[in-house]
Amino acid sequence: MAELPGLGDEHGEGASGAPTLADCCLADNRLNLDVYPAGCRRLLQLFEGRRAEVVQVEFLRLSTNDRLLGAALGVLPRLKHLKSLVLKGGHARDEFGSCQHGSLTSLPPDVGSLRCLTHLDLSFNSLSTLPSCIPRLPSLRVLSVSHNSLVALPEDFGSLSKLTFFSAMKNQLMDLPQSIGDLAALKDLDLSENALEALPEEVGNLHSCTQLDLSGNRLSSIPDSVGNLKALRQLHLHSNLLVTVPASLASLPNLSRLDLRNNCLRAVPPEIQTLPFVHLRGNPLGETEPSPQAEGSSATELQRLFLASGEDSFTVTSEGCEVILACGIHFYFPPGAASDPVRIDFRTLEPDPRWVKLRHHDVLLSRVLELQPHGVTFQQEVQIWMPYASPQSLQQREVVVRTFSGHSWSDLRTQVEQETKSKKHVAHCRVLHFSWFLVVSRLVQNECQVSTEGTLLFSSVDPSIKVTFPPGVTEETRSVKLQVLPVSAEEIAELTADAGCRASPLLCLSQDSLVDFLKPVRIQLPLPFGVTGLNLDRSRLHLLRGDVQGQTWDDITSQVVLELTHLYAVFEVTHFSWYWLWYTTKTYIGGIAKKVYERLRMYQVNFIALQRKKDPEQVLLQCLPKHKVDSVLKKLQDRYRGPEPSDMVEMFEGEQFFAAFERGISIDMDRPDCVDGRLSFIFYSHLKNMKEIYVTSPVDRKGQAVKGQVSFYRGAVPESIPEEASRRRKGPDSLWLATLPIKLPRLKPRWGENPSPQNGFSFSPLNLGNAETGYLTQANLLSIARRVGADWQTIGLNLGLTYQQIERIGYNHREDLDKQILDMLFSWAQQNAEDPDCVSKLIKAMKESGRQDIADEVESIIELGRHKYRESIRRVGLEQESSTEDSATAAM
Repeated sequence: MAELPGLGDEHGEGASGAPTLADCCLADNRLNLDVYPAGCRRLLQLFEGRRAEVVQVEFLRLSTNDRLLGAALGVLPRLKHLKSLVLKGGHARDEFGSCQHGSLTSLPPDVGSLRCLTHLDLSFNSLSTLPSCIPRLPSLRVLSVSHNSLVALPEDFGSLSKLTFFSAMKNQLMDLPQSIGDLAALKDLDLSENALEALPEEVGNLHSCTQLDLSGNRLSSIPDSVGNLKALRQLHLHSNLLVTVPASLASLPNLSRLDLRNNCLRAVPPEIQTLPFVHLRGNPLGETEPSPQAEGSSATELQRLFLASGEDSFTVTSEGCEVILACGIHFYFPPGAASDPVRIDFRTLEPDPRWVKLRHHDVLLSRVLELQPHGVTFQQEVQIWMPYASPQSLQQREVVVRTFSGHSWSDLRTQVEQETKSKKHVAHCRVLHFSWFLVVSRLVQNECQVSTEGTLLFSSVDPSIKVTFPPGVTEETRSVKLQVLPVSAEEIAELTADAGCRASPLLCLSQDSLVDFLKPVRIQLPLPFGVTGLNLDRSRLHLLRGDVQGQTWDDITSQVVLELTHLYAVFEVTHFSWYWLWYTTKTYIGGIAKKVYERLRMYQVNFIALQRKKDPEQVLLQCLPKHKVDSVLKKLQDRYRGPEPSDMVEMFEGEQFFAAFERGISIDMDRPDCVDGRLSFIFYSHLKNMKEIYVTSPVDRKGQAVKGQVSFYRGAVPESIPEEASRRRKGPDSLWLATLPIKLPRLKPRWGENPSPQNGFSFSPLNLGNAETGYLTQANLLSIARRVGADWQTIGLNLGLTYQQIERIGYNHREDLDKQILDMLFSWAQQNAEDPDCVSKLIKAMKESGRQDIADEVESIIELGRHKYRESIRRVGLEQESSTEDSATAAM
C-alpha cells in the first residue's frame, strides 16, 4: 500500500517495512488524530489516498483547534459506519499559556444522516447553539457538549429517544425545553455550572435517570415533579439559590446522595433533614427570613453611598446600606448585618511580596483591600464586589478572592461577574469578618471529600485525568484537592531545546491529612502529546514525582507499575505530590524537569522608558510581558517618544526590581517609593508596573543637553526561588537587567532650592487641607510643580481658572514655562486655601487632565499626613486602638 507524503516517513520507519504513522493512525477501524499535530490534514490525506479504508472507520477523534477543521468536517458525512465521534478543543494554548477552546461552531447538516453514530463529544468548543443535525441522529446514546457557550437547547431535543448520557456542564443555559422530559432512556444528566433559573415540570418524566447534577446554577426552587424520579440515586443541587426543596425528595427509594450545600435554605422539611446522605453545609439554617431588600430585590430602598476618591471611611447602621467606592469596589450590607452603628475604614494597598504570599502559578489581579476594624463580626454576610485585571482567557484557571486572617491566607468561595455598563470583571464574595482581601487567578482546583467508602475525583480542565480512591482507603474522611497545569508540546520542545521531548499535563495532588492512604490510590494521566500506546518505546517513558516547591524531581518509574492503554498511563500511589509523565531519550530527566518547571513559572518581559513629547523631563517607565509591548507602545506613540524596548528578560510573579537614573540625571529622593536613590517596583504580570516621574539634572550643567540613562536592577532574591535561579543571581553583574538611554534637550535646576531669587517668586506659607485629612504644604506644591510641564493650562482650567486667567499667566511669563506653572498653581492655592475640599479638587483636576501620576503622588502625601496625625493622636491617648487590629497588623 502506497504511503502518503508526509505520513509514511514521520518516524523514519516506513522504508524498512515497519508500521508507518499512517498505519498507526488507521488501526482497527479507529482514527485517533487528536494526538498528532495537523490531525485534520492527516485525515484529508488519508481520505484522499486510502478512501476505501477510511470510510470503514467506526471511531474518529479530531482536535478542533486545527486550522483545517472546516475542510475535515466535510468528510464526516461520508463515514457511514461511524459509531464514535470526538471533536474536542483544548489542544492549543493561547498567549497566556491557557488551553484554547476549539473553533467548532456548527456541524454539516448531513452529519444527521450518520445512523450508526452512538457517541458524540463536542466539549471545549465555541458552540452557541446546538447544531440542528444532532436531534436527527437516531442511534445517539452519549452526547457531551460541556465547556461551550450554549444559551439554549432546541425544542426538538427530546427526539433523541435513545440518549442515555448528556453533559452540558459549564455553558450558559438559562432554561430547558419542555421536550427534555421525552428522553425516556436518559440515565445521567449533567447541567452543572450554567445559568438555569427554573426547571420545567417535564423534568419529572425522566424515569430512567439515576444521576442528576444541577449544581452551580441560579435555581431558587425545583419542581415537585422531581419527586417522581424513582430511579434517581444522586441529586446534586449545591451552589444554587434554593430557598426551598420539596419534601417528596425524601421518598425517592434509590436516592443515596442529596447535595444541598451552599444555598439559601433557612428551613428544610424534617424528613429530608434527617436523611443520612443529605449534605446541608453552607446554608443559613435556622436564621430568620430577611426582608426583600436584603436579597437585593429592592436595593434602591437602601441607603446608597457613593464615596469620592479622597474619602476613606463610612458608617453602617442596622438598616443596612450599599456602598460604592471611587475605585469601583462595591459593598452590600443587608439590614441587620450590624446591630449597632459601626464605622468602616478602608484603604487599598500596593501588594508587598513580604506578606502577600502567592503560590506557584498564581497570578495577582488586584491591589490589596484593607477593611477595618479587623475583628468586627457581622450578623449577616456582607457582600463584596472587587474589580480585577481580567486576562483575555481564563479557560484553564479560576478567579478567587483571597483573604488574610492575620496569620495565613485562604481562598473564599467566589463568583465571577461582569458589570452590565462598564463590562468590567468583578469577583463577588461574602464574608462575616473584615481583614485584607485581594483577587488572584489560580490553577483550577477540583476538590472532594474522601471517606472510607472511597470515591472518584477528576479534573474539570482535563476530564481524562482521574484519581480513584478504593473502599477502605482511609479511616477518617479527608479533603483532597487536584490541580492540573497543561504544558504544550511546543513549550516542552522550546524549553528543552529538544523536539523529541514530550510531557503530559502536570498534576498536583494535595490533602488536609499528614497520614498516607491505607490503600494505593489509582491515578490516570494522558500520555504525552503525540505519544500513544501503539507507538511508544517504554524505555523512553518516565514518571516523575516532585516535591511541594518543585525543587526535586525523582524518577519513580521503576517503583510503580505503569499500565498503558492507547491514550493513558495508569499507576498507583499512597503519597500525594506533583506527578509528571515524560517521554524522552534523555537520561537525567529529573534535572531537566526541574529546569522546565522553573521556566514555566517565569514571565518573559521587556522594559520601556519613554519621554513625553511636550515635556521630555517627564519620563514613563514600565515593565511589560512581551506579548503586551506592541499594543502598549501603539497607544502611547502619540504622546511619547523613546528608545526601542529593552531585550527580553525573565522575572517571577511578585519579584522586586529597581530603576536607577544614571549619568547626570536624578530624581526627587523624597518620593515614598525611592530606596537609596532608586525607584522600587514589584512585577505582577497583570497589574500596571508603570510609573511616570520627573527627572532633573545638576544646576551647574544648566543649558547643556544631557545624554543619560536609566538602568533596571533586580531586588533581593525572592523567597522560595528555585535553587539554580538563585545561584545565577548572586554573581557580580547578576542583578543588572537592562539599560535604556534618556536624553534631555535642556537642563533645569531642581525647584525648591532657593526658589524666591531663582524664579522671582515669594510665597507666603500655605497649608491646604486640614490636620485630620493631611496637609499639602508649600514644599509639596513645589514638588508637584516640577511634574506639571506643558499640561499646566489644561490643569489650570480643570482647577477652575478662567481662560482669561490662563492667557494672562501665559503672557506674563511667556519666556519661562517654570514661572507659568508656579503662577498658575500658587494662584489657585491662595484662592482656595480656606476650602476644606481643595485637596480633593486638586486630585480630581489632575486625573481629568490625564495626569494620574501626579494624582497618585498627592494621594500618597495625604495618606502619609493622615497616618502621622493618627499616630500623634494615639500617642496622647485620644484614640483607643483595637487589640485585634494590633495583632493583625503585627502579623503583617
